[in-house]
Amino acid sequence: MANAQSGHVGRALVGFSLHGTFPEEDISSSHIEVSHFAPALESLAAAKSKLEADIHAINEETASDVSQWVANAKSLEDDINRTRNWANEIVRRSEAPDVSGKTIQEAEGKVHFLRQEAIYNDQLYSALTSIKHVSRLLDEVELARDERRILQSLHLLEESWTALDSIPVSRSCRVMKLLDIRAFELKSAVHDVFDRVWSSLVQVDSSTGRVAVFTSRQDEQMNLTDAVIGLKAYKEVDKRMAVLWQGLDRILIHPRTSLEGIDVPAIRLENSTLTLAGRADKTVPSLFHDLEIVLEYLSERLPEELVYSLSNIMMPDLIPHIITLWLEPAVPTSLKDMDEFQKVIDATKSFHTRLETLNFSGFEELREWVQNVPRVWLAKCRETALDSIRTKLSLGLGKPKEIERVETQIVSHEEGQRLIPNSVPPTNGDGWDAAWNDGDVATSEDQRTQLNESDDGDGGADAWGWGDDDGDDDKPNTKAPDTNAKSNDLAEEDDPTAAWGWGDDEDLTGTAEDATAANNEPEPTPATQELTLKETYNISSMPEPVIALILAILEDGASLVGIDESPVVAAAAAAGLFSLPTLVLAMFRAVSPHYYALGAGGNMFLYNDATYLSEQLSKITSNWKARDDLVPRAKSMLRLDNDVKALQSFATRAYSSEMSTCRTILRDLLGGSQSLLQQDGLDSSDLQSQVDNAINYVRTTAASWSKILAKSAWSQAVGSLVDTIASKVVTDVMDLAGIGQDDAYNIANLIARITELDDLFLPPGADKSAIPSTSEYASSWLRLKYLSEVLQSNLQDVKFLWMESELSLYFTVDEVVDLIGLSFVDNTRTREVYYHGMTDLRRTALRFARTPSQPLMRGAVDENGNPKNPALLIGIKLDLEAEVHLTARLRGDIVIGLY
Repeated sequence: MANAQSGHVGRALVGFSLHGTFPEEDISSSHIEVSHFAPALESLAAAKSKLEADIHAINEETASDVSQWVANAKSLEDDINRTRNWANEIVRRSEAPDVSGKTIQEAEGKVHFLRQEAIYNDQLYSALTSIKHVSRLLDEVELARDERRILQSLHLLEESWTALDSIPVSRSCRVMKLLDIRAFELKSAVHDVFDRVWSSLVQVDSSTGRVAVFTSRQDEQMNLTDAVIGLKAYKEVDKRMAVLWQGLDRILIHPRTSLEGIDVPAIRLENSTLTLAGRADKTVPSLFHDLEIVLEYLSERLPEELVYSLSNIMMPDLIPHIITLWLEPAVPTSLKDMDEFQKVIDATKSFHTRLETLNFSGFEELREWVQNVPRVWLAKCRETALDSIRTKLSLGLGKPKEIERVETQIVSHEEGQRLIPNSVPPTNGDGWDAAWNDGDVATSEDQRTQLNESDDGDGGADAWGWGDDDGDDDKPNTKAPDTNAKSNDLAEEDDPTAAWGWGDDEDLTGTAEDATAANNEPEPTPATQELTLKETYNISSMPEPVIALILAILEDGASLVGIDESPVVAAAAAAGLFSLPTLVLAMFRAVSPHYYALGAGGNMFLYNDATYLSEQLSKITSNWKARDDLVPRAKSMLRLDNDVKALQSFATRAYSSEMSTCRTILRDLLGGSQSLLQQDGLDSSDLQSQVDNAINYVRTTAASWSKILAKSAWSQAVGSLVDTIASKVVTDVMDLAGIGQDDAYNIANLIARITELDDLFLPPGADKSAIPSTSEYASSWLRLKYLSEVLQSNLQDVKFLWMESELSLYFTVDEVVDLIGLSFVDNTRTREVYYHGMTDLRRTALRFARTPSQPLMRGAVDENGNPKNPALLIGIKLDLEAEVHLTARLRGDIVIGLY
């Protein structure tokens, strides 16, 4: 009985849940126990399982049960109509006057419930209808895919996505998930079919090296125009064009535009297929012809949208590649190849026009290159010129070349007599100036210079042109030196004591009268003669190519300027062409110090080369102005004067840098900033070693320079090094606190070693007994020698050197007094010598001071009464200071002596 009762309860619950039916009265009024719920729940679970199975079966069989969906919809519509009738009946009854308020409330509740049910049923109906519509669309997509109707498939897919989005059901619903999965799978399947169709229309075969594009195929329903819609649907227009360009470049364009191989293949169109066949010329017109074949083929077969997309991808790679590998190398560096280059320009313009006709875009860079051809040609000339300078310098200085400089000057007979002793003596007796015509060491006025070196050089910075306004301490003089001027003045006097006026019995009046008479006589006009000066020096292999390059550039510029109506595209660059020599020379000045410094004597080679370049440029300028075959505009456009000055200054800085470096090395070898004679821990042998190292350095450097410099420049440069040693030793000796006998001997020995450098300045072929010209180029040389004499002399000898010799020409009285104070002790003998010497000096000075109107003694004072002989100046100085210092010195307050 209990089981039966449980079964009735389960059936009642299931019926109410599924069909909304109420149980019979006997069942609804029966008593229900707890034990009845378990069977009832089992019945509900079984009903639920059956319901889920039915729903699953319905979902699986949706396509085959369309009629059942229609029936259910009809039934639902009938239920809605029936419910509407019930609602109307309820409304009618509610309006009846005999209906109670409770009845009305119940009726209103029932109406509200029925309206909600109606809304729910409408929503359910709409959702089921939309699901059915989407399912039908997906079926049609699948059918179109199978029949390779790709375009229709894409349209149906797009429609199904729109319908799916409009279904008023959450995406988390299982039905919606199933529809999404099916739509995505169909999209992938259609894309696979689209790939196969696209591959049949656009064929890029790397294995056979062929490219083919078909607007349509007989076995395919889709053409290229329809394919654009598919590409847009999948947003793959640019992607497909990028793949197409990569294939074109790999198979056709890169092999055709590459210059790596010996042969270049040609592009051919065979049976509607692009391929490589045969050989092509390595010329720009031939390249453009083959590229036009490819671009015309693509323009005819691809839709306009695809051509536009392909241009944006292809041109940024193709145009720079053509300009870099084909057009820029075709730019000539001279006018002789300009006709061929004009053909290249014409072909480029034709190719540019053809691209516009074929509706390609993105080739603005090619148009700009054509418009800027004059600038491009000028830039190529500039780049080639500067690169040739760098390349030439990087190869080294090359084999030296001997250059002879010949210069003719009108000089006085006296000057010629003074210059002859410094040249090679004549051997053929043809005249006093014959040696200058045939001698090996004849010098020109520009190169026979006296270098006034300073110890304050700026070092390597001067080589770059910094401090051009500073003092030119190491700059060669432009005036010929007046060699041995002081010695010549002394040699003109018959008696050296005459200049001092020594000898109380001498008739000064008579002497003055004779001198006055001599001065009143008219002086004969000195004879003049033509003097030819010659000398040789060496240059490196650099100047000649630089000059040849500049001449070639100038000739091209003159040719362009001389053409009135030139078809040559580079005519507009003529003005810029005339500025290239300045850039070439600037490049030479900028990079040459580095490369020249790599070789021995590089800075001296640089000095010679820069000097030679400046001279040749001056000649080029002069010849250019005098040419009759040039138009006035071409003559006026040449401006090399500033470059000549810059080269001259650059040569001076190179010479100055070399001399500054050598002098620094010499000073370092001689103790640097310390005194050579006061270095701690060094004995006499160490000092001799230092001096020997300095002497060897001078000899080594002199030997190196002898193969580079002219004789005059060599003498001045080596003389500067010798003077550096001499001035260093003299300064260090004068800075000593005292000089003992042994010290004097050691110093004299060192000086003797140094003075062996005299053999560097002997005339060519002369023996050691000849008189060297060291003192002409080393101002401290005789000062050093006289210092050695003083250190080895007693007071009487010192007095003789001062009175009878030329010590007073090289040392001041204060310096001599200091040397005596360093070398001699204060005693009766020194005071006696000092007294007698002072008396003689005072007597002489006072006689000159008392008789200013007396006739001038030749060589002693000038016509204004100023002493010409430095010794006389010292005498006057002593006379003026005698009253102040003489008493103190004789008392022994300071240790002095005079010779």
